[in-house]
Amino acid sequence: MDYSDLIGRWKRTPELTSWADKLPQQIQKGLSHERFGDLSDWEAQLKSLPNISYNSISLDSNRVSATTDIALSSLETEKLQATLQKMHPWRKGPYELFGLHIDTEWRSDWKWDRLKDEIEPLKHKRVLDVGCGNGYHCWRMLGAGADEVIGVDPSPLFVVQFWAIQHFLKQPKIWILPIGIESIPDNLEVFDTVFSMGVIYHRKSPIDHINQLRQCLRPGGELILETLIIEEKFGEQLIPKGRYARMGNVWSIPSCSTLLGWLMNSGFVDCKIIDVQKTTESEQRSTKWMQFQSLSDFLDPKDKFLTIEGYPAPRRAIATAKLPTNLLGSTIK
Repeated sequence: MDYSDLIGRWKRTPELTSWADKLPQQIQKGLSHERFGDLSDWEAQLKSLPNISYNSISLDSNRVSATTDIALSSLETEKLQATLQKMHPWRKGPYELFGLHIDTEWRSDWKWDRLKDEIEPLKHKRVLDVGCGNGYHCWRMLGAGADEVIGVDPSPLFVVQFWAIQHFLKQPKIWILPIGIESIPDNLEVFDTVFSMGVIYHRKSPIDHINQLRQCLRPGGELILETLIIEEKFGEQLIPKGRYARMGNVWSIPSCSTLLGWLMNSGFVDCKIIDVQKTTESEQRSTKWMQFQSLSDFLDPKDKFLTIEGYPAPRRAIATAKLPTNLLGSTIK
């Protein structure tokens, strides 16, 4: 997991030089063997991946994929599968490597299909994806023409999974950093588009999270924010007691109008909801690549409209918002 090319390029980019100076220490902390006992095992699997040259890759289809002229033998496919499955669980995808389908927990391509035609074009843009997981959506952003895609996620397993895909796809404009948004310098203002999907309800202060995202954007940039939501009839926001759908650290789930209010009060304009969907068991489910519990286990077995705790079942909304081009101040509190 070599970040030297990225650090070197950022050191030559004036607006990113200060972050480049801090990045080696941040990466070292994020990939600390002392903090993450399984990291050595995952790195060993990464190093054991075979060297296979692709004939073509696809970053703009449902399965991020690589193909080769000569099909892998059944034994080669079995070995590749066994190595990648030691990086279990695979949550975001799907991927396909030389005929091997990585059938992830989430059909993340469905979310991408819902938003891709509703956002500003990504061509020639620098893009940030906060809480990106293994980087599936980052690959789709690159496939949409972005000049540089940076994902951040503090889970070292997801970072290793990204490097496993990168081992085969070898694309120089996409990077996943093993950090959280808190490690991004304040008032950076270098990204044309910022995504935060499935993160805000895990933050104690949603307004603070929105302001952190805001500080990453250039004036005139676009934010794409995806979150769990509740229907308006249930109130302005849901604050679960304990767990929600067996997830810990779910602090607040807004209604759509509450979410838009948060964005407008944080200095964004042209705020709108572009999609609302009830999460289905076809979109989020257990597979052989993610063998733990999934959505079907999180719902009330007698009433699929409720979680196991009795809350409204998961619904998700995608909002977009713009940062004004002429800003008079920085963070709004």
